[in-house]
Amino acid sequence: MTDAESPNRRAWRRFRRNRLAVGSGAFLFSAILLVVIWPLFATPRFASLLPRALTWKPTTLSDDQFRPPDLAHWFGTDVHGRDLLSRVCYGARISLLVGALGACVSLFIGVLWGAIAGYFGGCWDALMMRFVDVLYSLPSILFVIVLIAVVEESFKAWLVRVLSSDAGAAANLLLLFAGLGAVSWLTMARIVRGEVLTLRTRGFVDASRALGAGHPRILLRHILPNVYGIIITYLTLTVPSIMLYESFLSYLGLGVQPPQASLGSLIAEGASQINPIRIYWWMIVLPGLTLASALLALNFVGDGLRDAWDPRSTRE
Repeated sequence: MTDAESPNRRAWRRFRRNRLAVGSGAFLFSAILLVVIWPLFATPRFASLLPRALTWKPTTLSDDQFRPPDLAHWFGTDVHGRDLLSRVCYGARISLLVGALGACVSLFIGVLWGAIAGYFGGCWDALMMRFVDVLYSLPSILFVIVLIAVVEESFKAWLVRVLSSDAGAAANLLLLFAGLGAVSWLTMARIVRGEVLTLRTRGFVDASRALGAGHPRILLRHILPNVYGIIITYLTLTVPSIMLYESFLSYLGLGVQPPQASLGSLIAEGASQINPIRIYWWMIVLPGLTLASALLALNFVGDGLRDAWDPRSTRE
């Protein structure tokens, strides 16, 4: 390491030395690539080159209900005879999409709120952070449940009236994005606010202010770039928490609605088939393992990024 090495290069070098984080990142990249290109496997061009188990469509019905995993259906089939592997890949895509977009909503609100509160300080800081404290006192998951239960029908009717009848099917997903993102920005705002409070008194900020730089320029060009590492780290830890929230809501029947599917709704469907006579274990175990693997990988990547960006880290 040389004295001229930038903090970004130093953080990247530390991250590469964390084998668990790098392996988790490779696993996530492979999983995301798989669920994105999965619909191509069912096209005639690729279906002839792949095993039959990889070419099923998630909506294809058959008479093979509750078929255990075999060579034709690697994850078995569900109550309607649909291939569970294709359903899991389709559900993982929805869960990852909800987690990513919800985290983006959390990123935008949290960074904006925390940066303004920390930069201006004084009564602005006190007022904005007391609002955050009030929201912290509310049970966030109940807030999302009430939001979906109360607003969904009117929001769906508005979408149908303004856009088209097909847009009403996306109302539930849009409410999930907005609701989960709206309750996940509080910790992000506190973290950014604390860092901005520390940076706003530094000499380079005073120099920029003396040279005539305005508040937006100081925040965007001088303060926030020094917080990017912490923001990215916490963002990777926000995605699994939002995915877990979405899975819980889908398990209760308030999240993704049929015929769409998420990992949470697939787990709920498998749990509904548990009975004293026979347990169709693959319907709940395999979607559950997929969800657990994704959450663990995201947390390991987030921990690796946290260690890499920590200036006090001794991992060399």
